Amino acid sequence: MFARWILPVSVRSNRVPVALILLISLSVCSELKVRVRLSDGQITEETLEADSEKDSITVEFKQGDGTLITFVADFKRDVKIFRSLILGELERGQSQYQALCFVTRLSHNEIIPSESMARLRQKNPHAIRSAEERRGVEQLTMNMAVNLSKAWQLSTHIHNMCSEAQESIYAREQDVKHWLDRGVEGSVFEILPPTVDTTELQGCPSTRDLWQPCACSYSLRLEWYPCLLKYCRSRDAAGRSSPYKCGIKSCSKGYRFDYYVPRRQLCLWDEDT
Repeated sequence: MFARWILPVSVRSNRVPVALILLISLSVCSELKVRVRLSDGQITEETLEADSEKDSITVEFKQGDGTLITFVADFKRDVKIFRSLILGELERGQSQYQALCFVTRLSHNEIIPSESMARLRQKNPHAIRSAEERRGVEQLTMNMAVNLSKAWQLSTHIHNMCSEAQESIYAREQDVKHWLDRGVEGSVFEILPPTVDTTELQGCPSTRDLWQPCACSYSLRLEWYPCLLKYCRSRDAAGRSSPYKCGIKSCSKGYRFDYYVPRRQLCLWDEDT
């Protein structure tokens, strides 16, 4: 088992030390660092932060190529945000790094609640973790742009996370329709040119002119995150059993984002193989 919980101690005993009670009640924001094995075999340190007051979870790690991946689950607004800070290719005219942000709806039971994450502790912080369940790749067509100055209507986390992305903040139409139904203003979004079922826009791997628009694809994988709670059972003096939280199940999941870019230079990683 990868982790243990602080809270179940209080469930099984009425004589809880005062210090433990204070730790639980004051633990609004917590941080956990986990060593994770990436798909290419390299080891990275992943940081998981839980803020039970804001009801959010942040997962952040660096890939082998230096790309910094940040994922935020905003439970208050049912929004999840992916940000990639990609090292630029200076010899090809790019800046030091390129920022991308993808905003989608957060579904129930995708990741454990923030209050549970805040209480998560490791038995062995030096262990190298691999996910118990390796899930497939979810493909998302991101055909809408998000206006950064008005993105607070979706989630207050977007402005802080995606300020460097500026015009590279993407959403998908089906999520936008849901948010509009919930009262988000239409001016938050802008329709992008279609990237599928069209002969007018080439894929970036087939576009040789760096200043021509094209359909870009970007992939990432969350290598390790707590996706489900585990429950154990205890028995009292009368022999009655009751469940309590005793750990987590870890998952790995991939994402592929397809979206429009106004020039090929913004999608140099998407090459012919």
